[in-house]
Amino acid sequence: MDAYDEGSDARHGPGAPPEPGPPGEPGRPLERPPAEPGPSLEPGPPACPRTGVAALSLRYQVVVAVALAVVAIGVCVHLGMMFLHVAPPNTLTEEHGRAVDEWVYPEFEQNWKLFAPNPLQQNISIQVRAQVRTTDGMTLTTGWYDLSAEDGRAIDGNLLPSHIQQNELRRAWDFFVATHDGENRPVGLRGSLSESYLRRIAVLRLDRDDAVRATTGGGGAVERVQVRSRTSNVPPPDWSREKVSTTPSYRELPWWQVPRDEAGGGVR
Repeated sequence: MDAYDEGSDARHGPGAPPEPGPPGEPGRPLERPPAEPGPSLEPGPPACPRTGVAALSLRYQVVVAVALAVVAIGVCVHLGMMFLHVAPPNTLTEEHGRAVDEWVYPEFEQNWKLFAPNPLQQNISIQVRAQVRTTDGMTLTTGWYDLSAEDGRAIDGNLLPSHIQQNELRRAWDFFVATHDGENRPVGLRGSLSESYLRRIAVLRLDRDDAVRATTGGGGAVERVQVRSRTSNVPPPDWSREKVSTTPSYRELPWWQVPRDEAGGGVR
């Protein structure tokens, strides 16, 4: 046994020859099989935080869903109304034509003058003046204020002019002209609506004009307003042989009484 132990120690001691390997690989030392990996104790990657609607609580998610549903329904109703407005006469427009008109006019009225064979070649300015009741009971009449010129100054040099600056006053005047004859008498059921729309715009614009307050000394209320248009032809280019008159023409509307609730939003 001692000899056997000594032989074993000698064979595994320093300088001992390597044990013979499997057949075909002489002299290769024995290798232990790799140990199987155990469970990792290192923490995994952190979970990504929730963003957007998913980050909200359930209550607010319901609120967002309801708001999106309301917006979607409103868009569908608007598109449906516009489709019925431009579509040829049919059963729906005959039955619900009044509701469609009330939805479309005057803010969403369709206008195809851009594609007309003979585009508009006139400059039309809308002007307004007012009769103002002062605090001491006097009635003063202001001068004419060019509302179109104010819009033009707001648009000039503005990269992103608003829809109001570009179209509100112009479309209001087109709406009035389309619903009145040459004597400024309403034609059809929308005549009174166009008058109210144009009058309210004029009163609101006068409220923003410091010159009106200067006329009244800083107090008073608008009692009546009068609107007129100034129309002049666009001069032809120098190379054209066309001759047109550039003398402006005016169309004055009658004085309109301003209701008390509207006057309250005008000059104070």
